[in-house]
Amino acid sequence: MKNRATHPTPATAATDAGPDAPGRAAPAGRARSPRRLARLLAAATVPALLLTGCFGSDDAGDDDKSEGASESSAASPAPVKFKSLPDPCKAIAAKTVKDVVPGVDKETGKKLKTADQDRYNSCLWTGLDDYDYRSLTVSFHRFESESGGASGDKRAREQAAQLQDSVSADGSNKAIKESKLDGVGDKATGISYDTEKKDGKKSEDYREHRIVVLSSNVVLTVDYSGAGFEGAKRPSADSVRKDAEKVAKEALTAVK
Repeated sequence: MKNRATHPTPATAATDAGPDAPGRAAPAGRARSPRRLARLLAAATVPALLLTGCFGSDDAGDDDKSEGASESSAASPAPVKFKSLPDPCKAIAAKTVKDVVPGVDKETGKKLKTADQDRYNSCLWTGLDDYDYRSLTVSFHRFESESGGASGDKRAREQAAQLQDSVSADGSNKAIKESKLDGVGDKATGISYDTEKKDGKKSEDYREHRIVVLSSNVVLTVDYSGAGFEGAKRPSADSVRKDAEKVAKEALTAVK
């Protein structure tokens, strides 16, 4: 096991970099910069789409109210399969977390705040093992049927498509490759890509993989990222893909 550099949690990364790992000198030509590593950790955590509210409206029925709730001709909402969501931080086992996020800050993860945890929730894990960085986000989004409108399943399909398309829509993402993941949910798609994140005059190359799983009226999204800081080698696209798929398969079993 490599010595692990003490590193900040996402909440304190910008101000508290933590000391170097004890008993290990920085590799030749790689001046360890805890402050810079902290900034990179803070900048490379949650995928932007998951925090900007770029999701279909969950306020099913609001439009009906504005148009007159007394309309007797309005069709009843189609029933949905899933009535609740699992806790995203408990959707994968601690062993899995340690396997895919070496040097993880907190095995139980950091639950991200949302307006309605039963409609959308998300959990984040980050870890720095020597110079090897990993970030994992598991998110669930559940849709209800609209009265006289789209079913929960249809709204989930639209959301899944949007999450897939958002990767190619971002011009900073390169080497995008999409693949199908058979036998997972109703439909599962993996998207691998590379991206560069800058810190002042320097930048780091990240290997990313997103998996979008559709299961009736629920969308599961796994975003997994890896990088090698201070010139260390970043993980291969194949290893990132395999770990992301492992997480997706396990997390989906929590949807009941």
